[in-house]
Amino acid sequence: MKSDTEIADSTVLEEIDTIARKAGIPVENLFHYGPYIAKVPLKLIDDHKAKKSHLILVTAITATKAGVGKTTVSIGLGMGLNHIGKKAIIALREPSLGPCFGIKGGATGGGYAQVLPPERINLHFTGDFHAITSAHNLIAAQLDNYIFQNRAEGSGLKNILWRRVMDMNDRSLRQIVTGLGGLNNGIPTEAGFDITPASEIMAILCLSKDMEDMEQRIGRIVVAHRYNGEPFTVNDLGITGPVLALLRDAIEPNLVQTTEYNPVLVHGGPFANIAHGCNSAIATRMALTFGDYVVTEAGFGADLGAEKFFNIKCRQSGLRPDLTVLVATTLSLKMHGGVPEADITKPNREGIVQGFANLDKHIENLQSFGQTVLVALNRFTSDTDEEIELIMRHCEQKGIRCVVNNAYTDGGIGAADLAHAVVEEIENNPSRPLRFTYNDNDSPTAKIEKIAHTIYGAGEVVFSQKAEKKLKQIKNWNLNHLPVCIAKTQYSFSADPKRYGLVKDFQFAINDIELNAGAGFIVAIAGEMLRMPGLPKHPQAHQIKVVNGKIEGLY
Repeated sequence: MKSDTEIADSTVLEEIDTIARKAGIPVENLFHYGPYIAKVPLKLIDDHKAKKSHLILVTAITATKAGVGKTTVSIGLGMGLNHIGKKAIIALREPSLGPCFGIKGGATGGGYAQVLPPERINLHFTGDFHAITSAHNLIAAQLDNYIFQNRAEGSGLKNILWRRVMDMNDRSLRQIVTGLGGLNNGIPTEAGFDITPASEIMAILCLSKDMEDMEQRIGRIVVAHRYNGEPFTVNDLGITGPVLALLRDAIEPNLVQTTEYNPVLVHGGPFANIAHGCNSAIATRMALTFGDYVVTEAGFGADLGAEKFFNIKCRQSGLRPDLTVLVATTLSLKMHGGVPEADITKPNREGIVQGFANLDKHIENLQSFGQTVLVALNRFTSDTDEEIELIMRHCEQKGIRCVVNNAYTDGGIGAADLAHAVVEEIENNPSRPLRFTYNDNDSPTAKIEKIAHTIYGAGEVVFSQKAEKKLKQIKNWNLNHLPVCIAKTQYSFSADPKRYGLVKDFQFAINDIELNAGAGFIVAIAGEMLRMPGLPKHPQAHQIKVVNGKIEGLY
């Protein structure tokens, strides 16, 4: 089989106007970024039409180093739906440069289920990440200037909360000191960098309804504390307007295509382990406006991405999936069953059986939201028919439909069975009304505990003194009604990345709390979760080169 790069390079792309016409998007409204990429204006969203369309969420079992191919399945499912004659649009997140040059590589699918052009989508694309980074750092620069210019009178600011961001893995920037080198360079201050997908601006972009909503959210961002204990916001800083100006174009979703010329909207890119992990609500609503079926995904495993999709994105946007597809692989099930990574391509019945506990917990969690669940078994070349039959039979015994996905090797036709199953489940057994894990009027502590107990299977939940102090402050500011976003490792239900499989009755520690008042949620940091990743010993960047004008090794 050809490599991902060879498949992408051998695909003759259709002009983006042709893709737009297939979707029913008026081409005269597009803002073009070359012949194959365009932005779609917000004014085309029709929420009345969107409510008549079918939303399908794709999530996965707990992530392993073997990967599950969730994005490939999402793309393949959208292609499969179009292959069987349905009008389907895919809505995905934008890749971050951090993983592209770090441990993961690109994030545009694989094999014959890719979104194109991959090198542009994976790298600079339409500049959305640049706009978010610039908007975030504009606030940081203006805040530092405010402190500097008001130093004689006293700035009136006690704690500075706003850090800087960049879209690159760089552990050396996690904790820094700014303002060194004399008075003209500012006031020496302890500071640091997060990665751009962790920025509150990214979360705001992905949760905003429109420009007016985004403006209000930006103004509510808390960047510091006053000495009297009150919040100091972007509105107080007086720079909501210029921040919004930097994001004017970035708020509009980006239209691209699959290897089979199906429309895809790629927009926004928060990580699911440190943010809420979903593409923009705007892109999802735009896709629902023009597609009868919309396939979207949530980051990492269902305990992270799907939980936040329901409890944060759906709560704020009113979106409601008709079905959730849970992606699993024999390789990941074996790893969750205790099989060493070096041996997972070898047949191992017992390893798969032991790994079912992880799969079953995710099914149970998704059903707790009222979701109808369909398991997509993403087939790898090392899978045996006996292993696949074992998984199919297990799902059948649990009353869950399981379908093999072959989109990686066969494109849309390889996902046709999955597409037929999705349509049949939506028609005959759609999801029930959405049930959230917690109520708005629960305290933040109760919300965190309900997620930890119900979704993760934790026993005792403990809060550090720092976290308790910040929760008390949030209560004093009358913001207890906000949902919570737990930042934790993607490799385990617990906060320990080495505990695969199903983990029960463990102690779950919340070490810190951050308020994202603009985005509209409270971030609870579990364990040693870092908001600026580092690079591995052998980064993906070592594989990337340009040969005859073509980028190789990116994905």
